[in-house]
Amino acid sequence: MVIHKGYDNLNLREPIVTIGIFDGVHLGHKLLLNTLVSGANGAGTDSVVITFNPHPRLVLDKPTSGLSFLSTMEEKSRLLEKAGIGHLIIIEFTPQFSKIKACDFVSEILLDKIGTRHLIVGHDHHFGYQGEGNFITIRNCARSMGFRVEQVEGFKFQEVTISSSVIRNTLLEGKPEDANKMLGYSYSLKGEVIEGKKIGREFGFPTANIKPSDKYKLIPGDGVYAVDVMINNSKYAGMLSIGKNPTVNKSEAQRSIEVNIFNFDRDIYGNEIEVAFRFRMRDEKKFKNTEELIKQMEMDKVLATRLLA
Repeated sequence: MVIHKGYDNLNLREPIVTIGIFDGVHLGHKLLLNTLVSGANGAGTDSVVITFNPHPRLVLDKPTSGLSFLSTMEEKSRLLEKAGIGHLIIIEFTPQFSKIKACDFVSEILLDKIGTRHLIVGHDHHFGYQGEGNFITIRNCARSMGFRVEQVEGFKFQEVTISSSVIRNTLLEGKPEDANKMLGYSYSLKGEVIEGKKIGREFGFPTANIKPSDKYKLIPGDGVYAVDVMINNSKYAGMLSIGKNPTVNKSEAQRSIEVNIFNFDRDIYGNEIEVAFRFRMRDEKKFKNTEELIKQMEMDKVLATRLLA
């Protein structure tokens, strides 16, 4: 896949194009992307995805506290390449760019700059100034400009149309199993291993404290999870806790992400690791004493080992 920063001097072959944020590149997106790729391959033309960076909500929404996303641009690019896309055009999203009207975007960028001959959009796609552009708008513009527009229906999971916002809420509710079914892969989080209080080591369960690499990357809801852990291209099983660890910390303690990696005892401080959320095992809980906490952690490890086997 060729990545283009902007839309000047592209020299594409009568491209079939889609446009969107594609946060998470979930199964609904993949239905659209499969239509795009198969159409381009059949016509012998280029398949093109247009997306934006930074995320428009970071530019348009004030304040930005509480915003979180399923994928970084790096992760999104990797998933789009895996879907077979030939070209990814990343447009810088600025306040000035946000004011472009829908039909102007179609004529000045999609047609004049990119040379679009066939545009495929999702069932709920909006673009242009204040989101005025939708399938009907694009179709009306296309009639006068001489290119084809196609709309792909949504993909449903348990009678709910899959969307990035639905998946984000599902993860925040601590339901990685459902989120992963909608994504088509296990949701993951990358971060640097930082110094912690080393309390887990005293209990016989040393943990790696993770500082997320991207501050807008979504952190699932509090609880204890069975996870896969990637370290230098090697995969390990583990159990991960998100929360304030109320049994050993005061109530004002900061939220932390800690993973106990099974059968692993190397020093990895300062390293970047990746954890993939496979199963949620239980809520975070305040135990009467550390002995009860240790017993529960032993049971958690047994369960995580079984779930990940």
